[in-house]
Amino acid sequence: MEFLIVIFVTIIFSVLLGYVFSFNKKKILELVKNQKLDDIAKKYPSNVDICKKYLRKLNNENVKIEENEDTEASLYIAITNKIVIANISNTFTRIQTIAHECLHSVQDRKILIFNFIFSNIYLLYYIVICVLALFNLLPFKMMFLSLFLILSLINYTLRMYLENDAMIKARFLAKEYMEEEKISSKEDIDEMVKGFDDLNNLGIKYIHYQIFLNCMLKILIFSIINTVF
Repeated sequence: MEFLIVIFVTIIFSVLLGYVFSFNKKKILELVKNQKLDDIAKKYPSNVDICKKYLRKLNNENVKIEENEDTEASLYIAITNKIVIANISNTFTRIQTIAHECLHSVQDRKILIFNFIFSNIYLLYYIVICVLALFNLLPFKMMFLSLFLILSLINYTLRMYLENDAMIKARFLAKEYMEEEKISSKEDIDEMVKGFDDLNNLGIKYIHYQIFLNCMLKILIFSIINTVF
């Protein structure tokens, strides 16, 4: 019975916060598609060159850079000190996205490494309790769910600190870069920055909600397993 209550509460608050945060992935994708801004961004150097200039500005040139057109998400891998740039060459967002990943590379390394290790432990713990629950081998199920909630809170705190810091600063780093390059007019740069702002207004809320929702989905799956089995 207690897991049915957890399922109900999880669904209610997932839907409620989706409404409160105006969760609308379709609208975000529409903002990303801006041909005028894409044309402005095409005037700038390659993704790797932009990345190197950002890292030079941040005094952190020892980072490895890899461009992978087979992946959709750019990321910074703390454990290998490497930035992976996704297939973003044809979109204006690349100038801010690359700034975002470069900013990750200069964040507190202790937090970055702890986040990397903890996130793997967090996922491993979840997989283990779900498998044990499937085979009805998990004692004190609510205790293990409570522990998972504590781990989720820690995971959320780490992720949102790192993401917020990079998301907020990326807009300013990208603007500073474009102004220094003098490739575009002031009007074009202002229009690009407005495009970043419009995207960030929805995107930052989207990231917050997405991380929260991932946790809620895990809780929902675990609760369903314990209800059925």
